[in-house]
Amino acid sequence: MLPRRPLVLALAVLFLVLSAAHLVIRLLGPDAWSRPTQVLLMPALALVVLTAVRRPRQRPVKLVLVALFFSWLGDSLPALAEGDLAFLLMVAGFLVAQVVYVAAFWPYRAHSALHHRRWLLVPYVGVVSALVWVCAPHAEALLVPVLLYGLVLGLMAVMATGVGPWTAVGGALFLVSDALIALRAFAPGFAMPHDGFWVMSTYITAQALIVLGVLRRVRTLG
Repeated sequence: MLPRRPLVLALAVLFLVLSAAHLVIRLLGPDAWSRPTQVLLMPALALVVLTAVRRPRQRPVKLVLVALFFSWLGDSLPALAEGDLAFLLMVAGFLVAQVVYVAAFWPYRAHSALHHRRWLLVPYVGVVSALVWVCAPHAEALLVPVLLYGLVLGLMAVMATGVGPWTAVGGALFLVSDALIALRAFAPGFAMPHDGFWVMSTYITAQALIVLGVLRRVRTLG
């Protein structure tokens, strides 16, 4: 839970307003406002974290802030390029973010699906395997970075199960969001109405739940 301090609550409301505005734009337009609102989301969420946790901040909180920064790069850098380069810039930003999230969740690995309730690994492995099977034949030059990203993303989602239920759901939603992106990019014939809305709604919710779960965990541990 977030501390009930006025500044923290005000910034949380700002993040929610920006998120709602971006999702409305994704549904109704204008498209020109989609990217500008998207690049504001992770900085707004990072401000919530910065004000919610006073110094000295625990290592998982610091790593979450780093992951949010690289997520922001993944949101922002594709606007500087086109085609495959834009896609690679997005993958690069989020790949580093996922690696940092894995590092943030690592202290809690003993409570994750790697050690407890290992049957939970089945859906994660199944989703990642299915995505590789569907997308790999059409990834061409992007095959290696896409495979690497898929493996790290799956590991992040599994590691998130050790932090707590909120972060576990956040990690799973991140997997869903990026699965939709992969299917849109590499699965011939894949079409989903308002796919941008669903990608961003799952992505925003994922990031928010990961943040809330980590904050709750570090506060519980004192």
